[in-house]
Amino acid sequence: MNPDVGQVQPAAEVAWSDPSRRQLWMAALKPPMYSVAIIPIWVGSAIAYAQSGVLDLGVLGVFLGAAICILAWVNISNDVFDAQTGVDKNKLHSLVNLTGKPGRVFWVGNAFLALGLLGILWLSWRQSDPTVLLLVLLACGLGYAYQGPPLRLGYQGLGEILCFFSFGPLAVLAAHYSQSQTWSLPGLAASLVVGMATSLILFCSHFHQVQDDLACGKRSPVARLGTLRSARLIPWLCSSLFALMLLFVGLGIFPAWTLLSLAGIPFAVRLSRLLGTYHDQPQRISHSKFIAVSLHFWLGLFLGLGFILSRYG
Repeated sequence: MNPDVGQVQPAAEVAWSDPSRRQLWMAALKPPMYSVAIIPIWVGSAIAYAQSGVLDLGVLGVFLGAAICILAWVNISNDVFDAQTGVDKNKLHSLVNLTGKPGRVFWVGNAFLALGLLGILWLSWRQSDPTVLLLVLLACGLGYAYQGPPLRLGYQGLGEILCFFSFGPLAVLAAHYSQSQTWSLPGLAASLVVGMATSLILFCSHFHQVQDDLACGKRSPVARLGTLRSARLIPWLCSSLFALMLLFVGLGIFPAWTLLSLAGIPFAVRLSRLLGTYHDQPQRISHSKFIAVSLHFWLGLFLGLGFILSRYG
């Protein structure tokens, strides 16, 4: 596949404001988004520790580094694939638009993928067990299918489903298995919560780019439903996260300490109010996905911490 999409010029015009080039690069690199890679590994590892009392910090460190590298590949390659379809033509902070070098961006992304997979390969070799490697490879395959040709399943509105499995069950259970070489019901239950919270981030990212998506044939869930109906779903989606937490605690699958994750509720309220009020005003909601990232982070942080604290009483 040739990642070049013709002569791409760095973006020069600004639609809503006049950010500096440094701000555009920070927006392109999306540092807050890397918590999406960290939280599943943290939660899966914390559950394994709560069950066994043993945490291999070396394995945890390598897995975290590998997950960050793989997410970097996802973000970078998605910019390249979106440049091919033209859906990012108005996205000033696209890496392709900033550099004008889609081929170079493509191979930088592949380098991150190789580095991440090398870390996972080392873990599997060290443990003489290919299970974690197979789970991660499957997650990477789903990540490619999201935007990569010829599938581009994200353009068919399936991105949230792929995101759920990649960053939920596959990632959380892989992290859990890397520490314990076993499976558990709490690990599976936690992976559902983390996966749903991650898919919520992707869902929120569509609101401010519906017109560009429709113009290029990208039928995201928000494009299909419209911004009003999609915004009305946000309180229900957020509530379902905390309802699951309460259900799993009530069933004894999660320890009571995991109720600390209810600290994410203020971010759920803020997100619901923002999109409910300004769903059709892109310039006012372009940051909504980062509120969803905060919800994901605090919920996941305290979910894992709750399991660790349960070890001590």
